[in-house]
Amino acid sequence: MRLFIAINLNEEIKDYLMEAIRELQWHAEKGNFTRRENLHLTLVFLGEVDTDRLGAVKSAMNRIHGAPFRLAVSGFGKFKRNGGDIHWAGVEKSEPLFSVQKQLSEELVKAGFSLEERAYSPHLTLGREIRLRDPSANIYASLSQVKKEMNVTRISLMKSERIKGILTYTEIFGRDLTNGED
Repeated sequence: MRLFIAINLNEEIKDYLMEAIRELQWHAEKGNFTRRENLHLTLVFLGEVDTDRLGAVKSAMNRIHGAPFRLAVSGFGKFKRNGGDIHWAGVEKSEPLFSVQKQLSEELVKAGFSLEERAYSPHLTLGREIRLRDPSANIYASLSQVKKEMNVTRISLMKSERIKGILTYTEIFGRDLTNGED
């Protein structure tokens, strides 16, 4: 099964990101846009994992230490790609976020998982393979001065699958972050 560990977003942030996606759709001539239900912040992408390795992933998640923290969403950008760009909303860098992500990566590597080696770049994907009608348009102008925040109290192991042709993410395990010793 295809897995990743993520922070699921609250409704207020999803509303804000859906405004941005609607703007992006209006300006795009083509693209694959993220469905509201699939909006999340990836911490670690695992890819294809055998069912018998699920216990190792859960154990790695349970070994990290971290208290709840604030996540701030602010700004927009894109990763240039030949087949169309990936548009994203920015996530402000914070020590607690990077600590949780680093601990997860280290614990998963210790458990024998092979992870991407590039530096962690937190972002919220709005759409992929996006081609704009006017590439110079400032499509996020009305939203780019806004900053939305939420409390992160939980990390989730997510399964990615196609159900009736629709990409669907489902939480299969969650771990609460706590203020005390875990």
